[in-house]
Amino acid sequence: MKIAVLGTGYVGLSTGVCLSEIGHEVICIDIDEDKVNRLRQGFSPIYEPGLEQLLMNNMNAERLHFTTSHKDAFGKSEIIIIAVGTPQQEDGSADLSYLDKAALDIAAHLMHDAIIVLKSTVPVGTNERIKKILLENCREGVKIEIVSNPEFLRQGSAIFDTMNADRIVIGSECKEASEKVREMYLPLNVPILLTSTRSAEMIKYASNAFLATKISFINEIANVCEAVGANIEEVAAGMGKDKRIGEAFLQAGIGYGGSCFPKDVKALLHTVKSFGIDFFMLQETVSINEHQRERLVIKALNRFGQLQGKRFAILGLAFKPDTDDMREAPSINIASSLTSLGAEVVAYDPVAIENAKKVIGDSILYVNSVEEAAKDADAVFIVTEWKEVKQINLSKLTATMKQPIIFDGRNCFEEDNIRTCPTIEYYPIGKPFIIIKNS
Repeated sequence: MKIAVLGTGYVGLSTGVCLSEIGHEVICIDIDEDKVNRLRQGFSPIYEPGLEQLLMNNMNAERLHFTTSHKDAFGKSEIIIIAVGTPQQEDGSADLSYLDKAALDIAAHLMHDAIIVLKSTVPVGTNERIKKILLENCREGVKIEIVSNPEFLRQGSAIFDTMNADRIVIGSECKEASEKVREMYLPLNVPILLTSTRSAEMIKYASNAFLATKISFINEIANVCEAVGANIEEVAAGMGKDKRIGEAFLQAGIGYGGSCFPKDVKALLHTVKSFGIDFFMLQETVSINEHQRERLVIKALNRFGQLQGKRFAILGLAFKPDTDDMREAPSINIASSLTSLGAEVVAYDPVAIENAKKVIGDSILYVNSVEEAAKDADAVFIVTEWKEVKQINLSKLTATMKQPIIFDGRNCFEEDNIRTCPTIEYYPIGKPFIIIKNS
């Protein structure tokens, strides 16, 4: 098929690359000329494992193209995918202005019948809103149908998630449009669910809200485990073996972040509030997550009493490994709390430092290695579970520190590994702390 993708952000670029990989001819549109030029040279604006290689492969095969021209992109496209951002507004609602603009751009340049696929995460009823804009502004005689096709990509594994999806949701009131989009995805050979438009919109929010709630639940259980002397990893393993619960999203830590869970949970809360519904469980999910981000700082205060003049290292700034995304990253709260309490903060991340500088600013010092961050530190805070961090030699690391104290927000190390250190104080999440003194 000939497909146009409007937007070359995380979702749009991943989608366009993967659709070209399964044989479609894809053209991606972005109004940023510099960005388009870099994409044409094979450089991805986002960090995503495997993306640039597929980008180059499919451009070389002439299945993947980039342009700033809506006219060129829509010229022969049977399906136009909208994948623009819906950022969170101050009241928690989704900002739909980029979607509205995308609809107006399509209406202004579309000269033939087409199916418009809305892949952006949107509140229930948004597809109807966009269809209304399209119908009111399209050229006379041009027929359009709209399909809701929410994305379920995890940053750091977007290519795998697209090519090996648990399910693809296609929502429309037009059977022919649904079948056409289903046909587009058939080469992936994954389960496809056909629903109404509003159900498809709701599936995305309900899925992310449930997963966010599951994370907040296990984090609360972790806090209970610390109080009663249980081990959260053993508890989670026992829970996860129950097929009704499942093992995924039972890793205790310092809260969820990123571009989806925080935004989608708050957008759903805004929607239900507009219908006069109180979603108490979801309100508590948000509250628990915000508190969990402070757990490491609370542990540090309990250990040191006061943090004024202390030097702390933060290992990992991105909200999760294998991405450079800083949106709603726990490191933001931790760095802010530490500096506000008078501590000096030195931070390292393999790929997210430049983005971190834009968000956190110059209130902390950024360095180029784990070793440089930990040198002469009073304590290390492990915030993102990068492979590089999980493979740290703890004995060597603590030997360079002023005090061999580690606050592990991601439970990166096994007890046997910790106990190889001659001297260490190790404070994890939901597990007993370990103190080894060099006699």
